[in-house]
Amino acid sequence: MATHVLHPVGRRRKPARRKATRLDEHLPVDHRLSQVYRVGAGLMGLLLVVFGILGLIDRIGFFDTGGDTVAGLSTNGALSILSICVGLLLFVGMVIGGNFASTLNMVLGIAFILSGFVNLALLDTGMNFLAFHMQNVLFSFVVGLLLMMFGMYGRVSGGLPHDNPYWRARHPEQVSREERRALTPMPEVAKPKRL
Repeated sequence: MATHVLHPVGRRRKPARRKATRLDEHLPVDHRLSQVYRVGAGLMGLLLVVFGILGLIDRIGFFDTGGDTVAGLSTNGALSILSICVGLLLFVGMVIGGNFASTLNMVLGIAFILSGFVNLALLDTGMNFLAFHMQNVLFSFVVGLLLMMFGMYGRVSGGLPHDNPYWRARHPEQVSREERRALTPMPEVAKPKRL
């Protein structure tokens, strides 16, 4: 037996819009997840800024592909400036913290991995404007994986604890059940009388 809901002609009900979850509301300022995101962004940002500054100090040409190296990685002026810009962006993520730092770490991690693949394809071509060599490609993969690990920590896992704000946002029905259960007083168990 089928039932149909009749709506007056000309008036259609709009589907209820789901309220967007802002996970920052659930994270206290000193939450340990935010600290992981900040530390990851700060460390990777510092590494990139130092690499970029060392490349600029050597006064290497902007698009020079002559094989000048800094800290074991080949570089040129363009790669040095790009490294400083990305490092400063990671510092901004470190200062803001929270979900912004986590998302920034994940996005830049993916960008580093894609950059590694693109530059791997361009290694021995005339399009290698950033003077990449194999060690730069490996460095790009490692930094990308580290940034993704720092960004996904506590957000992406099969075994998130129930007090994790990301788990709570994904399972609102179970959270409300657990909160109701916590507020319901437990019945007192009668103690056996001693003879």
